[in-house]
Amino acid sequence: MKPISLAVFLALAAPLGLAACSSGPPVQTSFPELQYTYLPQITLKVASVSVRDEYLPGPNAAQMIAAAPEAPAAVLERMARERLIGDGSPGAATFTIKRAALEQVGDNLEGTMTVELSVNTSNGQRVGYADATVSRSETAPSNETPDRMRAALYALTKRMMADMNVELQYQIQKSLPDWLAYSPTPGMAPAASTLPPTYNANNGIVAQPLGGSAPATGASPALVGPPAVPGQTLGTMPLPSPQVQ
Repeated sequence: MKPISLAVFLALAAPLGLAACSSGPPVQTSFPELQYTYLPQITLKVASVSVRDEYLPGPNAAQMIAAAPEAPAAVLERMARERLIGDGSPGAATFTIKRAALEQVGDNLEGTMTVELSVNTSNGQRVGYADATVSRSETAPSNETPDRMRAALYALTKRMMADMNVELQYQIQKSLPDWLAYSPTPGMAPAASTLPPTYNANNGIVAQPLGGSAPATGASPALVGPPAVPGQTLGTMPLPSPQVQ
């Protein structure tokens, strides 16, 4: 049998090698709506919670957001409506989306989310707020087909939302402790001396009023840094630890 030359062997093997490279993990093409009803609700001592989107993306961000299966601002709004509720007490809270960007910078995909939760009394006086910012940077897909880019943007948004759920809850507990409802039903908070701060999965996050009195007004948020480890428990009120795949 006549031996096959090296040149002929390489010519025959090249298509097989290309086929092997192209048969990697399948690219995600189905993108379930990101929802957060599985996380505990955060009950605030207000009659209503409204949501506002103030973010206006620039050209780069607008292009990336248009390509994403889920726009970050839309996911933030959904999360706020699913997790933030009022207990019927006088006053109102507003969840404002300040930034919800997806951008490509060189070989990286970068995302940033900034939100603010403010509380007003029934006469409109602003008495407290909590803000939260998260950001992530991921390597952009080397083969930037539309499907691969969509999958990468979806994964980036999902990871940022996992971070935001932890960070927002922490900032609310730090900056608005007096506006966290002990019970979702007005007037049912036990006396301060009878029960410690606690957490109830059915009622969401509950915080004992200080001294059993109404929320303090005009208090400035304490300048305390976030926990070193995401998911760290604050007192007896655990932070959510969403699983990100």
